[in-house]
Amino acid sequence: MNRQTEVHVQHGLIVVFLCVVWLWAAIAPLSREDWLLENLLVFFFAALLLATYRYFAFSVRSYWLFAVFLALHIYGSHYTYAETPFGFWLQDSLALGRNHYDRLVHFAFGALLAYPLCELLQNRTGLSGRWLNIFSLTLVMAMSNLYEQVEMLAALIVSPELGTAFLGTQGDEWDAQKDAGLATLGAVLALLLSNLGAMRRA
Repeated sequence: MNRQTEVHVQHGLIVVFLCVVWLWAAIAPLSREDWLLENLLVFFFAALLLATYRYFAFSVRSYWLFAVFLALHIYGSHYTYAETPFGFWLQDSLALGRNHYDRLVHFAFGALLAYPLCELLQNRTGLSGRWLNIFSLTLVMAMSNLYEQVEMLAALIVSPELGTAFLGTQGDEWDAQKDAGLATLGAVLALLLSNLGAMRRA
């Protein structure tokens, strides 16, 4: 199997993986209305990757990172973020005061998307070293904060009555700031690990 064929096979596996997860989540979700609202992100993200594929194709590793992030989000959409069984398991196991699945996904946003964004910036701008890391981190922070604004507007415009379930604040007035902070932390750790890996390979 040549390299190009291997890449196509990997892309096919990623699509199948996401389709299976999405179909599972589409069957009898806890709240159909919240599931539809949450899936606006999935549809937008998938359409964006498909539309830009011929102009810029990420590495297989990056597409797998995208797929894992979307799978985490789709899982949350099935139960609503505040009612995920895995989140309740974490809450009971670690004696937490609330279901922290939403926090986990925001951390994953930074941790999983920092590498693909770094790859995109390096390819399109020629940045490297410290500046590549700084701009990658800045982009994650900007996207995370932008998502918090879009999330709020979507809840207000599309379905105000689903605001609490969709936003997943669970009564925390600092929810948006904590979510953005965890995305930043995830990106910092991912970039550190990526740099350490590059140093070892050098």
